[in-house]
Amino acid sequence: MIILEEVTVHKYKSIESDQTFSIDKDITILVGMNESGKTSALEAIAKTNYFQDDDFFKFNTTFDYPRKEKKKMDKSGDNPEAITLKFLISDELIEQINSDIGMGIFKVKNFTRTTKYDNSHTIGNVSVDYQKFIESKTKELGISSKALNDKLLKVKTLEDLNSLIEEYKEDAYKDGLSTLKKYYENSSWNDPIAQYVYINYLKPNLPKYLYYDEYYSLPSKISIEELQKEKLEEEELKTAKALFELADIDIDELIGADEYEDYRAELEATEATITDELFKYWNTNNNLDIVFDIEKVEKRHNNQTTIVEHILNIRVKNNRNRVSLPLKNRSKGFNWFFSFLVWFKRIQEDKHSNYILLLDEPGLNLHASAQNDLLRFIEDLTQDYQIIYTTHSPFMIEPLKLNRVRTVVETQNGTQISDNIQDKDPNTLFPLQAALGYDIAQNLFISDKNLLVEGVSDLIYLQIMSNILENNNRTFLNKDVTIVPVGGMDKVATFISLLRGNELQIVCLLDSFIDPKSKAKLDDIAKGKIINSKNIIYFDEFVSTNKADIEDLFAKKDYIKLFNDTFDKYENIKIEDLNQDIDRILIQISKIINQDRFNHYLPANHLAQIGADINYFSDETIDNFEKVFKKVNAVFR
Repeated sequence: MIILEEVTVHKYKSIESDQTFSIDKDITILVGMNESGKTSALEAIAKTNYFQDDDFFKFNTTFDYPRKEKKKMDKSGDNPEAITLKFLISDELIEQINSDIGMGIFKVKNFTRTTKYDNSHTIGNVSVDYQKFIESKTKELGISSKALNDKLLKVKTLEDLNSLIEEYKEDAYKDGLSTLKKYYENSSWNDPIAQYVYINYLKPNLPKYLYYDEYYSLPSKISIEELQKEKLEEEELKTAKALFELADIDIDELIGADEYEDYRAELEATEATITDELFKYWNTNNNLDIVFDIEKVEKRHNNQTTIVEHILNIRVKNNRNRVSLPLKNRSKGFNWFFSFLVWFKRIQEDKHSNYILLLDEPGLNLHASAQNDLLRFIEDLTQDYQIIYTTHSPFMIEPLKLNRVRTVVETQNGTQISDNIQDKDPNTLFPLQAALGYDIAQNLFISDKNLLVEGVSDLIYLQIMSNILENNNRTFLNKDVTIVPVGGMDKVATFISLLRGNELQIVCLLDSFIDPKSKAKLDDIAKGKIINSKNIIYFDEFVSTNKADIEDLFAKKDYIKLFNDTFDKYENIKIEDLNQDIDRILIQISKIINQDRFNHYLPANHLAQIGADINYFSDETIDNFEKVFKKVNAVFR
């Protein structure tokens, strides 16, 4: 009922200045190199409202405040802000609030909650129409009169209200006034009604955070006595406790029991639950089962045998060869997946709270195909949870959902987090580029119809425009056509030559050639009938200029608007600034900004992120792309 919408980390570890980034309603991915600050961002979010009492997930200036600024902060005596979260309130919750305090009195859609380093909170943007509240409540309670309403409008504290009740103690209004006390009791805000709304409706529905990383893996053996005395390693202790809570086993009763059948039944039920969930997504090996067993360690003394320790063994049995091994003997990836399910199942049983899952480098040790299984699992979880995870693995990024990505870069001024996919650090962008490349490789040889284009920006533009045309009942790119960026004009001929033996249909959709050698190569393979010349299409066929790139399919005013929206570092360009004697808009813009070349990918990525619809473009742009799709579809037939 309350959704996290935006995060601003003020100062936390490597984050030395305000870093604001949006949060998607389903999945948000923080992508960056090791030590860039991704984990810091997750930790800061988790510490605002962790799902259980845990000292690690509380702000501490000694460990969390940026070190180079700590002495200055200590001397100031300030209680600095750590993080501000912005939330969206659902229409259902707003309706529920108004049904109590009066319809139309609470109209706030968003509010903020700032956590300081002493772990206190300040709330922003929670307000009500106080005058409307007084009018509504006095009418509802039958105590409405202009004189009384005027006095109630001046009431801001419980003391004010008590004084008014005393004034009307002999009056029929006294009981009605007394019923208003619940709104003013324990109020420390200037707006007691707003505080009542926050405490009784917003605060109980605030998301709790579950943080998980690879250090929470379960051990193969758990000493139940050491678990009882909390002598296990901290991370193992947390996960082991989660397992026993999941199995609904009382440790004290178990240690003192002589009969273990009841506990065995609970463990077997837990085995079945986790095994079914695990192998719904773990496709690497479906012949495995989880086995729990309680081992009693006995010691004989003076001809008497006593139980000195109880051990829970966690084993994984292979049903094909009928061999079982301790959990630690399985792969790290399997252990991570299994342990996360245990940790996650614990909060899944809490039906009364709203959770956001914070996953730090999930599936780091999983094979690429298993990471794909994990992505399916995470996607399914979004039906009930918002999820934020960090990664530097290309296999944990869906190429067609790059709008979920936030880049995290370490700079001289601390960690920088951006909603935009920035071009400042090629190492940060590498997982995104690799994800696209992997997706291309996976699809290239399983599609019968392949449309070769020069680069990733071409792919993005064509997909976006095809979707827009489809949504508006115009001609779009046939669904059975796979767009394949080849990585440059000079690679087109090579790609065609490599694919000639695969009995695939290939069409090229290309910028006008600049390099004569690349053009000659393509002409040669056309002459050699490796590809039919009619299957080579150039963008200049669809516009009035002699040479054209895909960007020239956009009306000039549309592409300039997109360029200006994308780049803050350049002054806004106007149409009249363009040199009309130059054919290509990319070259025209490069001349204006005095650059040999700017990053052509960024405008395409920006267009993907803003979710533009047909209203973003002029008719000229829409018509040009439709002509392209009509021609490509016709050639593939």
